[in-house]
Amino acid sequence: MAKSRSHEEATVESFRKDPAFAAELLSDILADGDQDELMVMLKYLAKAFGGVGKVAGKAEVNATSLYRTLSRGGNPELKTLLALLKAMGFRLAVAPIAMKASAQKKLARRRGAGARRLAA
Repeated sequence: MAKSRSHEEATVESFRKDPAFAAELLSDILADGDQDELMVMLKYLAKAFGGVGKVAGKAEVNATSLYRTLSRGGNPELKTLLALLKAMGFRLAVAPIAMKASAQKKLARRRGAGARRLAA
């Protein structure tokens, strides 16, 4: 009989094996704006990257404070969030909200014109 594992254990293992998947999921959660889900995700990520204590050390934040921050209802400062992400090999990035196809084409044309001007 196969040993069963919790959803948390399976998630942590998948993040450890595929950081790109973890980054994509984190981006989706940030886009949705669900702070409780974000805190759970960050806790799972910390476990995948050596545990909260190890990540706290790399991020140069207090481990006890980080445990509290990563609990449901946690509210990290931007400085803490950036340090935490960096310690795990990630960064926070900004992207435009999906545009209509016509706006994407217009933007691509403008970028192409800008590139041609720079090349001249």
